[in-house]
Amino acid sequence: MEPPKNIVKIAVQMMGAYPQLIELNQSKPLSAVLKDVCDAWNINNSEQYALQYVDGHQAYITELNRMEIKNGSILKLTTSPDKEASSLCNGVQSQNQDVRSESLKKLAAFSADVTFAQEFISRDGLRILATTVEEQKEGDVMCYTLKAIAELMEHGFVSWETFSISFIHKVVTFVNMNLMMVEITQLALVILENVLQSNTKLGAMVKQEVPLERLLTLLQLPNQPLQIKVMALIVALLQKAGNRERADMLDFLWKKNMRQFIHKHIIHGWPVLGDEMSHYLYVLQCLSLGLLEDRMKTPMDPNDAEQRQQLQNLRLTAFPNEGDEDGRMTVDRRHSLCAREFHKLGFTNNGSPWQDLALTPPGLLALENMAYFSTRFPSAYNRFVLENSSREDKHVCPFARSSIHLTLVLCDILRVRETASETGQGFQALFYAQDHFMQELFSVCIQVLNKTWKEMRATQEDFEKVMHVLKEQISRTLALAPTTLDLFRTKISSLNYSEILRRRQEERLIQDEALSPPVMELREQLQPELLNLIRQQRLHFLCEGTKFRKVSSRRRQDKLWFCRLSPNHKVLHYGDLEDNIDNPPIEMLASKIPVADIKYILTGKDCPHIKEKGSGKQNKDLMDQAFSICYDVDSCLNFIAPSSNDFCLWLDGLYALLGKEMPSERCRTDLDLLLNTELKLRLLDLENIQIPEQPPPIPPRPTNYDYCYQFTSAEA
Repeated sequence: MEPPKNIVKIAVQMMGAYPQLIELNQSKPLSAVLKDVCDAWNINNSEQYALQYVDGHQAYITELNRMEIKNGSILKLTTSPDKEASSLCNGVQSQNQDVRSESLKKLAAFSADVTFAQEFISRDGLRILATTVEEQKEGDVMCYTLKAIAELMEHGFVSWETFSISFIHKVVTFVNMNLMMVEITQLALVILENVLQSNTKLGAMVKQEVPLERLLTLLQLPNQPLQIKVMALIVALLQKAGNRERADMLDFLWKKNMRQFIHKHIIHGWPVLGDEMSHYLYVLQCLSLGLLEDRMKTPMDPNDAEQRQQLQNLRLTAFPNEGDEDGRMTVDRRHSLCAREFHKLGFTNNGSPWQDLALTPPGLLALENMAYFSTRFPSAYNRFVLENSSREDKHVCPFARSSIHLTLVLCDILRVRETASETGQGFQALFYAQDHFMQELFSVCIQVLNKTWKEMRATQEDFEKVMHVLKEQISRTLALAPTTLDLFRTKISSLNYSEILRRRQEERLIQDEALSPPVMELREQLQPELLNLIRQQRLHFLCEGTKFRKVSSRRRQDKLWFCRLSPNHKVLHYGDLEDNIDNPPIEMLASKIPVADIKYILTGKDCPHIKEKGSGKQNKDLMDQAFSICYDVDSCLNFIAPSSNDFCLWLDGLYALLGKEMPSERCRTDLDLLLNTELKLRLLDLENIQIPEQPPPIPPRPTNYDYCYQFTSAEA
């Protein structure tokens, strides 16, 4: 008798016949199972049939994926993939337009299945479709054809070099032509992005024939799916360009007011940005800020006339009336005057100020920031310099030294030297609010630094302390996600030194209070109850479900799948996400894993899908958000979490299901937050009362134990 684990109870349907309820023996060859099913319906030639899921993307059942069939699955008997592929190959070449259109429509739906795709491609199907694109005019037929090509190529069986130059040229025309069907334009953009990412010669053709100006025109059309595809292609073009070419492309885009359009019509215009658009805005920000890295690594060259002039302009803007007006000043006296003025500007090497800017980083970037501030805001610049020139030497806030360190602080906070990750979504809306983001931010922060310096009554010895306070001010303000520079200026101005001290004091008091023995004892008593509360929240999050993205080694894909826990916490349901459905019910998720079958959880580099992708620098973020559910000897369900927050919530939830301790950093953070909040509520009645470190002493025993009281009527 077969072990119960090899038997799966399923239903099999067929058009015009009563469904069969069968016990599928997973150790029995699939061909034998098919023959039994066909025999029950008196069908001959069982080799021409196959089993297929009814729900979801209706994937074919093969020997490779049959172990994914779970109890209660509903399958249907349908034409085998090879026969279906052969039929559709003939159909798409039919001279009858109705037959051709219907075949292409069916092909577009079937192409997402990997088994069918192999069969169709092996019959030279891609060449047939490419010919259709080159010969066909726009319309529904073209829409189905492009969709089929995009789906077939997603499987990665063949290279884009399979296609001809004339095919790519025709697809490019769908992007460049006006009055084109929006659906066709979207599919053409997807195909061109794939071609560009493939690193083939055809990718170079895409770069040459798709003008940025045309993409900007498409971006301005009020169609969100189209805008996402346009942003994807723009980002891909920028990623494939070298630093010099990328700088020219971004300069062109910014001059065409792309930044302002994104800020007004996308960031503030869309009700919800979504993961795709958030990712592309994040990558665009990273690529733009990444261009600053070369300036950071380049020291100032004292032989460069332009750089020397920028340095001299800093001095002349601050001290315009102290030059050699009559031309009679000697060289030594002029050199002495310049050295004195550079000293007032805060340069350490006042005789050779370029040496201050020879250190990398920040190198030339600091000089450019100072030059921008002095020319864009000359009044604020002069006020900063002259105000500090009138102070005692020890209380002077050195402009140049402060600017160099502030540039480093901003580069660190904005992660200038980090490459964009495949899953990142954290962009600053402030970046798109104005041009010259880094310089504008620097101009605000350098004035905040001067204000903080005065509030702290700092001396030269306090320089590092002031910079730490400033970094905290900037970080806390950016964490509030201000959307405009004026809003950033308002928020950081309210976060003065006194406010920073107050917040630090509050955090210190909370920490000190939390470490006293009585409070520690109370924390231990509260912890189990609050951990149970966190556990319930994690399980509720799993029940609500999450969208996960399928990530391949070739590009960031827009395919999604969904996973959620059943309300009774006994089964994990998952399946591919249908179009226009954000939160599918459990009934639509074809696959499932009983929680009782889960053996263990893998994370990071131990996950099978991360081992396949390798350990390159670009996969670090994927590794940090990857986890796998292992539920059989060789079976794993692999995840890439949308964010580090979702990763922590899912990891905690899965460990909670297995009855294990929740391991994530988020769990510890939530527990501390809940404990601190609960402690504050419990200690409200003890406000301004000193909690003793030691319990009060036990009083001595009474001299007697005669507690009886004699009541008399006279007392009444």
